[in-house]
Amino acid sequence: MEKKLMSKKKPSFAVNERLNRYLAKHNRNTKIPVFYDDLLRFSGSVVVYDQHDEDTFWVRCYYPDFEREEIDVSLKQVYNIMHSDGSDDSLEFLTVDSIDYCTFGNSKPFRVKVRNILNDSFTYFYVKKADASRIYGLEFEHLLSPHRINFLVYKDTLIEEHIAGIPGDVFIEDHLPACDSRAQTQIAKQFVKFNERCTVRLLGDMRSYNYVVIPTHDFDHVEYKIRAIDFDQQCFEGNFKVYKPQFFKENLKMVQLVQEKLQESSIEQYRKEERSLLAKRIINTKPRYKELLRCMINDNVSTQKNVKKLRKELYIYTNDMKFKRASTMGQILRTALDFVRRNYENVNMKRLLESS
Repeated sequence: MEKKLMSKKKPSFAVNERLNRYLAKHNRNTKIPVFYDDLLRFSGSVVVYDQHDEDTFWVRCYYPDFEREEIDVSLKQVYNIMHSDGSDDSLEFLTVDSIDYCTFGNSKPFRVKVRNILNDSFTYFYVKKADASRIYGLEFEHLLSPHRINFLVYKDTLIEEHIAGIPGDVFIEDHLPACDSRAQTQIAKQFVKFNERCTVRLLGDMRSYNYVVIPTHDFDHVEYKIRAIDFDQQCFEGNFKVYKPQFFKENLKMVQLVQEKLQESSIEQYRKEERSLLAKRIINTKPRYKELLRCMINDNVSTQKNVKKLRKELYIYTNDMKFKRASTMGQILRTALDFVRRNYENVNMKRLLESS
């Protein structure tokens, strides 16, 4: 385990016109009544602590009365655009309980809690600065993972829905020790599949606080899934290990669980299963997937130093000459995903020929 995998803080990349057209075509680009900078005008804040009285790195923001009313209406309209038809019919039944600001990480997001006063149910969404690499990460997650993502982009503001689940660091510390042997084996399997999915699609920095564990109660047991919640590091770093969650010290207990519960043959089986599912999703979403890749190939979401380092490491890892010819992160990602798709199609073709 390396202590330092990440390079310096990742810069934010502007959303170019080509990506904007893609977002508009697929209903991601919608005019919204509030911008990230509007929420920065808070006049005071207090620290938000968790149930153990530890600092969460979030602060609760307070606004002058004359601004808070306007901000609340705008945020409720954003909620309706995200979750309904965007009309103002239900605004009177909604209230903004809190606006929190994160002091930790790259994106410095605002977390907005909206509650329905009729039944007291609530949900969250996030307001962030629009960053092209993060948007690519969100969209590839939507296309290539088992999960759907709801987000909106307007000018320099990004609105993201909340992804429910137990933060990975909290789960590892508080919940994992109480899981029985069967549950731990299933969690180990899911970590292998999650690790493979992140590696293949080059989604980096999956430290334990950047993903959630989602327990689902079946009739006689609990199923677990692992889902990414942070997409800042889509194809930025040059170190290939950054795209493998197994190499972060925060995931050491998960790695040890895999070693304890799974045999090598099972690990390879689950990796193969995840690559096959990725290949199927690539094939099934081909027009939109290819359109998004073209945007990324013609965009700048990293440094040339990182591009050169990553393509060299991936060539050593795969022996695929196409990595050597890649000149952008978009081309590197296309080569990686094409490598997975080709292998899947070749295996299928071989099986068809053998059965005929």
